[in-house]
Amino acid sequence: MSSCPLLPKSLFASGVVLLLVGCGAPTEEEWESLESEVTTSEAALLPACPASPELSEVVEHACVHAENGPFQPVTAAALGAPVLVDVSTPHTTYKLTLPSSTQSWGWAGRVSFLPDASGEFAFMLSRDRGLRIYDAATGVEVARECRYQVPANVCGALKTAIVADLQADTEYHLEFQALLSRNASFSLLIEEAAHHPHAG
Repeated sequence: MSSCPLLPKSLFASGVVLLLVGCGAPTEEEWESLESEVTTSEAALLPACPASPELSEVVEHACVHAENGPFQPVTAAALGAPVLVDVSTPHTTYKLTLPSSTQSWGWAGRVSFLPDASGEFAFMLSRDRGLRIYDAATGVEVARECRYQVPANVCGALKTAIVADLQADTEYHLEFQALLSRNASFSLLIEEAAHHPHAG
């Protein structure tokens, strides 16, 4: 067991660097704890999605595709590299693999998403850690509205849904990270959660 203590969640990024540089390679238990802490921190940053029949239906529908496909394997672009992988096809389970991070630690990558309608979208994952969303043209991070923990009795193939309000015909970059190799490969499904009404 490494002699270096784990740092508080608020110092997560600095803690990882100190562990790697000052203490040698962290143990598997320390990586597990760090991954658990950052996942908990992510969850705390977003409010829970309010219960709604619409969101439940979206998750139940997505679960059918998570279990039965169609499946499409993709490898995310490394952070800082051109983003050429597109995950815009609805009703598709993307089997996403993150490349090893060259900029920091663990695994990290981005994929492209281009919605064909404006409204709320649910980004459903087979892991607990979520994602960050950026406007591809400006690099500005897009606010995520809420997080939904998928009950195991509703869908065993999905664990988390992140809801965000996006604009049609705007390219977004979805960024994912992982500290543990088993969290660097996971399923991603994106479905419309709610449409914006048309003006006029």
